[in-house]
Amino acid sequence: MPAHVIADDGEALSVAAALADEFRAGACERDSGRRLPREELDRLSASGLLGVTVPAEHGGADIRQETLAELFRLLAAADASLAQIPQSHFVYVNVIRRQGTQEQQKFFYGELLAGRRLGNAQSEAGSKHVQDIRTRLDPQPDGSYVLTGVKHYSTGALFADWIPVLARAEDDNLHVALVPSDAPGLTVVDDWDGMGQRTTASGTVRLDGVPVPADRILPHHLTFRGPQLHGAIAQLLHAAIDTGIAGGALDEAAEFVRTKSRPWFESGAETAVEDPLLIQRFGELALQVRASEALLREAALRVDAARADLTDDSAAEASLAVAAAKAHAGTTAVEVAGALFEVAGTRSALNSLNLHRHWRDARTHTLHDPARWKIQHLGRYVLSGTKPPRHGLL
Repeated sequence: MPAHVIADDGEALSVAAALADEFRAGACERDSGRRLPREELDRLSASGLLGVTVPAEHGGADIRQETLAELFRLLAAADASLAQIPQSHFVYVNVIRRQGTQEQQKFFYGELLAGRRLGNAQSEAGSKHVQDIRTRLDPQPDGSYVLTGVKHYSTGALFADWIPVLARAEDDNLHVALVPSDAPGLTVVDDWDGMGQRTTASGTVRLDGVPVPADRILPHHLTFRGPQLHGAIAQLLHAAIDTGIAGGALDEAAEFVRTKSRPWFESGAETAVEDPLLIQRFGELALQVRASEALLREAALRVDAARADLTDDSAAEASLAVAAAKAHAGTTAVEVAGALFEVAGTRSALNSLNLHRHWRDARTHTLHDPARWKIQHLGRYVLSGTKPPRHGLL
């Protein structure tokens, strides 16, 4: 069945909200049983949401980044694991938009509008640092290439139709090779055993002499030779996921206190929701969530403004706004998900209720990259006007 084609931002948000309600119902069971969300991802594909950033001239809605961030926030509030899976999809759609030839864009935009999913084979383990990429893209006599390497934390690869692979070519520059999931020599291993985001299947991708035609390769290194939003867009979606986790945890905590918690006897209250100290704590947590949501919106608006007029200054402002949103949202997600137990009481710790999935998801996802470096770049900009680096993680 072909995917629906979404017309505009309003429809994208409406579809996302409906899917979030649908996905929320099974999120607890999927996490506790580590049931991978294949059916849910098929629903996501069929809904047309995976094609919403395709440019209008290619038949897509080309939604604003403000809308895309809200879409991810809605999905993450319902199921943080499920929301994480398409994050790389949209990151690499942006790579196609930035570096793809007209022929490559025409082909892959058609795939996206048909509901095809992009995965991720980017990070490597055991290397010197996160940007020490050792996977090789070696040229062949017929003009094609061969991929060799091992990737880890490959969120989305197990469910993908196409797997973007970050590799170095003979010139040692970074390229992205778009490989079909059934390519010979490619193996996706479901060996992710993280305490949180348990159903993302963020496992290992092995590349053993995988053939790649030349027209399936993008010169990713060129992205960073001028003003760019690659990192800002990728990090904006991470910030949206953290913000969604925080909001979802707060909502579940409030529902638990309304329906199951007892007031502390010293409060004199008849119900938990009348306990003045609980009211105070919920107000504090709501303030944190609202601040994260506001920073997320501000960051998305900065990214949209920079997309409309991309300069060194606008790119820097967008990156710093996203850095602020991500740093705040990460702290908020962990705090609110942990405070759930503080406000809900002893019963909330029962393993059968699986309320700890919010904290496990928050703690796991916020390890993606350190917020302390984002704060460093914010400080340097304030004190000396130093623009953030163009490395794709800011």
